[in-house]
Amino acid sequence: MAELANCIKCGKLFVRTSSPYCPDCRKEQEDKFDKVYAFIREQENRMATVPQVHEATGVETELIYQWVREGRLVSSMFPNLGYPCKSCGKIITEGALCPDCRQKLEEAVRRDEKEKAFREQSRVSRTYHTKRNS
Repeated sequence: MAELANCIKCGKLFVRTSSPYCPDCRKEQEDKFDKVYAFIREQENRMATVPQVHEATGVETELIYQWVREGRLVSSMFPNLGYPCKSCGKIITEGALCPDCRQKLEEAVRRDEKEKAFREQSRVSRTYHTKRNS
Protein backbone atom coordinates (compact mmCIF):
# COMPACT_ATOMS: atom_id res chain seq x y z
CA MET A 1 0.00 0.00 0.00
CA ALA A 2 1.28 3.46 -0.88
CA GLU A 3 2.19 5.89 1.87
CA LEU A 4 3.77 9.31 2.17
CA ALA A 5 7.46 9.29 2.96
CA ASN A 6 10.53 11.46 2.76
CA CYS A 7 13.22 10.43 0.29
CA ILE A 8 16.23 9.10 2.21
CA LYS A 9 18.58 10.93 -0.15
CA CYS A 10 17.08 14.36 -0.79
CA GLY A 11 14.34 14.52 1.88
CA LYS A 12 11.59 15.36 -0.62
CA LEU A 13 8.08 14.17 0.27
CA PHE A 14 6.69 11.56 -2.15
CA VAL A 15 4.22 8.69 -2.37
CA ARG A 16 6.24 5.61 -1.45
CA THR A 17 5.35 2.29 -3.02
CA SER A 18 8.48 0.20 -2.52
CA SER A 19 11.67 2.21 -2.86
CA PRO A 20 12.78 4.62 -0.10
CA TYR A 21 13.91 7.03 -2.85
CA CYS A 22 11.76 9.61 -4.62
CA PRO A 23 11.29 9.14 -8.39
CA ASP A 24 13.98 11.74 -9.22
CA CYS A 25 16.60 10.14 -6.97
CA ARG A 26 15.63 6.67 -8.16
CA LYS A 27 16.11 7.78 -11.78
CA GLU A 28 19.49 9.24 -10.85
CA GLN A 29 20.47 5.92 -9.24
CA GLU A 30 19.33 3.96 -12.28
CA ASP A 31 21.44 6.20 -14.53
CA LYS A 32 24.45 5.55 -12.28
CA PHE A 33 23.72 1.81 -12.33
CA ASP A 34 23.59 1.84 -16.13
CA LYS A 35 26.94 3.67 -16.19
CA VAL A 36 28.55 1.11 -13.82
CA TYR A 37 27.03 -1.86 -15.64
CA ALA A 38 28.18 -0.58 -19.04
CA PHE A 39 31.71 -0.20 -17.63
CA ILE A 40 32.01 -3.65 -16.05
CA ARG A 41 30.31 -5.41 -18.97
CA GLU A 42 33.29 -4.58 -21.16
CA GLN A 43 35.62 -7.59 -21.37
CA GLU A 44 38.70 -5.76 -20.08
CA ASN A 45 36.81 -4.43 -17.02
CA ARG A 46 35.11 -7.63 -15.80
CA MET A 47 37.79 -8.21 -13.18
CA ALA A 48 37.59 -4.66 -11.80
CA THR A 49 37.23 -4.11 -8.06
CA VAL A 50 34.77 -1.67 -6.49
CA PRO A 51 37.44 1.05 -6.01
CA GLN A 52 38.46 0.66 -9.67
CA VAL A 53 34.83 0.92 -10.81
CA HIS A 54 34.37 3.99 -8.60
CA GLU A 55 37.49 5.59 -10.05
CA ALA A 56 36.42 4.93 -13.65
CA THR A 57 32.74 5.89 -13.32
CA GLY A 58 32.62 8.35 -10.43
CA VAL A 59 29.74 6.41 -8.85
CA GLU A 60 29.82 6.23 -5.04
CA THR A 61 31.29 3.02 -3.62
CA GLU A 62 28.36 2.66 -1.19
CA LEU A 63 25.95 2.48 -4.13
CA ILE A 64 28.07 -0.17 -5.83
CA TYR A 65 28.23 -2.16 -2.56
CA GLN A 66 24.46 -1.86 -2.25
CA TRP A 67 23.92 -3.25 -5.76
CA VAL A 68 26.23 -6.21 -5.07
CA ARG A 69 24.43 -6.83 -1.74
CA GLU A 70 21.05 -6.71 -3.51
CA GLY A 71 22.26 -9.09 -6.22
CA ARG A 72 21.91 -6.57 -9.05
CA LEU A 73 25.64 -6.99 -9.73
CA VAL A 74 26.35 -10.71 -9.48
CA SER A 75 29.75 -11.83 -8.23
CA SER A 76 29.68 -14.93 -10.46
CA MET A 77 29.78 -12.61 -13.49
CA PHE A 78 32.09 -10.03 -11.90
CA PRO A 79 34.28 -11.98 -9.44
CA ASN A 80 36.14 -9.04 -7.90
CA LEU A 81 33.03 -7.13 -6.88
CA GLY A 82 31.97 -7.47 -3.25
CA TYR A 83 31.06 -5.47 -0.18
CA PRO A 84 32.64 -5.10 3.26
CA CYS A 85 31.97 -7.48 6.17
CA LYS A 86 29.91 -5.68 8.82
CA SER A 87 32.43 -6.65 11.49
CA CYS A 88 35.94 -6.41 10.07
CA GLY A 89 35.51 -4.77 6.65
CA LYS A 90 36.97 -7.64 4.62
CA ILE A 91 35.39 -7.81 1.13
CA ILE A 92 32.75 -10.58 0.86
CA THR A 93 30.19 -11.60 -1.77
CA GLU A 94 27.38 -13.01 0.37
CA GLY A 95 25.90 -12.67 3.83
CA ALA A 96 26.73 -9.96 6.31
CA LEU A 97 29.86 -11.44 7.90
CA CYS A 98 33.01 -12.98 6.47
CA PRO A 99 33.69 -16.65 7.35
CA ASP A 100 36.25 -15.69 10.04
CA CYS A 101 33.88 -13.28 11.83
CA ARG A 102 30.99 -15.73 11.51
CA GLN A 103 33.14 -18.46 13.10
CA LYS A 104 34.19 -16.15 15.95
CA LEU A 105 30.56 -15.23 16.58
CA GLU A 106 29.45 -18.87 16.55
CA GLU A 107 32.25 -19.78 19.00
CA ALA A 108 31.24 -16.93 21.30
CA VAL A 109 27.60 -18.08 21.22
CA ARG A 110 28.60 -21.70 21.98
CA ARG A 111 30.87 -20.54 24.82
CA ASP A 112 28.07 -18.38 26.24
CA GLU A 113 25.60 -21.29 26.05
CA LYS A 114 28.06 -23.58 27.87
CA GLU A 115 28.62 -20.99 30.60
CA LYS A 116 24.87 -20.47 30.96
CA ALA A 117 24.27 -24.23 31.21
CA PHE A 118 27.07 -24.55 33.79
CA ARG A 119 25.65 -21.70 35.89
CA GLU A 120 22.18 -23.26 35.70
CA GLN A 121 23.52 -26.68 36.71
CA SER A 122 25.53 -25.17 39.57
CA ARG A 123 22.49 -23.32 40.84
CA VAL A 124 20.25 -26.39 40.75
CA SER A 125 22.66 -28.96 42.18
CA ARG A 126 24.11 -26.84 44.97
CA THR A 127 24.18 -28.72 48.28
CA TYR A 128 24.89 -27.20 51.65
CA HIS A 129 26.15 -29.18 54.65
CA THR A 130 26.01 -28.02 58.20
CA LYS A 131 27.68 -29.42 61.26
CA ARG A 132 25.25 -30.75 63.83
CA ASN A 133 26.02 -30.28 67.51
CA SER A 134 24.86 -33.31 69.49
